[in-house]
Amino acid sequence: MKPNIGITDKNRQAVANQLSKFLADEYVLYTKTRNAHWNIEGGDFYDKHKFFESQFEQFDEFIDSIAERIRTLGHYAPATLKSFLSLTHLTEVASEKNDSKGFIKELLLDHESIIIHFRENITRFADEFKDLGTSDFITGLMEAHEKMAWFLRSHLK
Repeated sequence: MKPNIGITDKNRQAVANQLSKFLADEYVLYTKTRNAHWNIEGGDFYDKHKFFESQFEQFDEFIDSIAERIRTLGHYAPATLKSFLSLTHLTEVASEKNDSKGFIKELLLDHESIIIHFRENITRFADEFKDLGTSDFITGLMEAHEKMAWFLRSHLK
């Protein structure tokens, strides 16, 4: 039975499609953060190993909540690596060196890119698709990414 929640089928589909892209972005950035955690080298290894761990642990909640939001709207969430790679706007390319500065710069750029994509869709979800719930939901995710980006940026000063 399809949801009867005050959002047209067409709008629910459009929102689910955009959320699927966000889900893919989150999964790719999670993987890149996990890579930094596993492969960091240098004198600050332990500190950054733990720092990247604290960051990638946050992604589990992000990923699950986006997938559940897609299901709430009556659609299926993408759930394969192939689908994530086809939907994401991020790249898997990793820095040439496994040092903290390289990983941090790369992850920061991805967080900022995701923040911009969220910001571009907050009003769109509310105004164009009449989905205030997803608009509010994405605002919360954006704020979490802003804080993660701040933490990354602070390491570069």
